[in-house]
Amino acid sequence: MDTQVIPLPTRTPIRKDISNRFTVAEVEALFALPFNDLIHQAATTHRAHFDPNRVQLSTLLSIKTGGCPEDCGYCPQSARYHTGVENQALLNLDAVVSAAKEAKAHGASRFCMGAAWRGPKQRDLEPVLDMVREVKALGLETCCTLGMLKEGQAEQLKDAGLDYYNHNLDTAPEFYGDIITTRDYQDRLDTLERVRDAGIHVCCGGIVGMGESRTQRAGLIAQLANLDPQPESVPINNLVQVEGTPLHGELQGENALDWSEFVRTIAVARITMPKSFVRLSAGRQEMPEAVQALCFIAGANSIFHGEKLLTTGNPEADRDRALFAKLDIKPL
Repeated sequence: MDTQVIPLPTRTPIRKDISNRFTVAEVEALFALPFNDLIHQAATTHRAHFDPNRVQLSTLLSIKTGGCPEDCGYCPQSARYHTGVENQALLNLDAVVSAAKEAKAHGASRFCMGAAWRGPKQRDLEPVLDMVREVKALGLETCCTLGMLKEGQAEQLKDAGLDYYNHNLDTAPEFYGDIITTRDYQDRLDTLERVRDAGIHVCCGGIVGMGESRTQRAGLIAQLANLDPQPESVPINNLVQVEGTPLHGELQGENALDWSEFVRTIAVARITMPKSFVRLSAGRQEMPEAVQALCFIAGANSIFHGEKLLTTGNPEADRDRALFAKLDIKPL
């Protein structure tokens, strides 16, 4: 097996002890384990660091929907595609606080606010800082995903009380250009570095099922696992194909990601990032309960809780409660 490390972009915040880094080949070897062996190893790793019967609940609210200038091939919020998602104004503070109160009442411990921007201008950031302050005052953990951050913006978010910043790598470096051309991998790494330098926890994951190979899925996990420190939260998204986006209809039948490969991805993420919260994210609405249960066994211990993500559907809170009851899982 070729053990050559695929070169990482410059200035990647990787482990300083190179001997502790994961090569893509090493991560791919985990993917290749017999399914039962892989799940056992992942479950054992999970139990060493977490209560296997507790799951963290986050709620995600789109505070600014549509009109994004980027060309991410999976995203219905891009202004370049005709998906029926309109360019909407930033929500007002009262609407966001009301949604946060409802999320807390339904058991969420973290409230995530997402805006469809390439990156916030200062005039965009000011009202978001007020939102962070008010949500934090409710006793919730706060999270934002606002795109690329400029110098000084992460510090402003930290001062307002932001706990987590989400900025996904999406996929492996060598597949990235097939999905996005309006920003490069280094742009994402630069934002993550600014977030870390400001003392904010990192939420960083990716999307699988976009037509990537297993080697490329391993490349994504290797990139995430080699961030130093590793992300505190790692959302693993299963592509939701939205009509009007370039990826819609391209990944059907034998080209679609099999459920077992998705579970393997969760398991490998758990093994390589043992202390991170691994979040079962987009695509869960279409996922049978038994597959979700396997993901929890394999080490997923966080979900988005509520009826909607940014623009796509999510299992209703009642369905989640019913599934948790069957599995004897309780929220953190």
